[in-house]
Amino acid sequence: MAKKASKSTESEPLKLFYIFYNQERWDNWLKTLRDADFEGDPKSDQMPEGLRLLDGFTEDVTLSVMKIIKLFQNKRFSKEESLDKIAQVEVIVMAPAPDEEIAGIVETIQLPKLVLFAGSRKFLTGEFDKDIKTLIKKGRALSEKDMEQALEAAAHIGASAIAGVSCCGKYIKDDIEEPTPFDEWLFECERMYEGMASLKNFDESVGDED
Repeated sequence: MAKKASKSTESEPLKLFYIFYNQERWDNWLKTLRDADFEGDPKSDQMPEGLRLLDGFTEDVTLSVMKIIKLFQNKRFSKEESLDKIAQVEVIVMAPAPDEEIAGIVETIQLPKLVLFAGSRKFLTGEFDKDIKTLIKKGRALSEKDMEQALEAAAHIGASAIAGVSCCGKYIKDDIEEPTPFDEWLFECERMYEGMASLKNFDESVGDED
């Protein structure tokens, strides 16, 4: 007669093999953007194809990282495993552009993602401040003086957003003509908050990659 599985074995989280982000996925996005039309029809009110694709591109990166966080919360991955997987995505996303033709586009993606990776690491370590109002005031004051410390403040905001703290909507102005890097980080923090909310039921299907 077969022995019954021990209680500890039954409760052990199932290890899943998700593909969050890889070089091929990144390269495919870059190829699509390289061929896209960013000018659009001047007579049309519709957003140019390239800008729509760019928005989808940036969301894809954010959601890939948020899925790692979600699986950490679901005890699928340890903190160390999650940090390693996020680092793997970061290496791909923050690498230099493959050529000058696409360099400008890559840079517009990379700047906001600084807070995605920094905020995700802070969330996983569990050491972050949730006083959003004070952090935003501090970050704005530092944004033109000390970018490193401004990013540090933004990373706390990003970690709070991942934790479910409503963060940035009322602090973001949609009509900013020339957003500062700190503004870009707040946009990304809001995307992180929305991304986690959209993944409420993620992990219900084993092997989900999308």
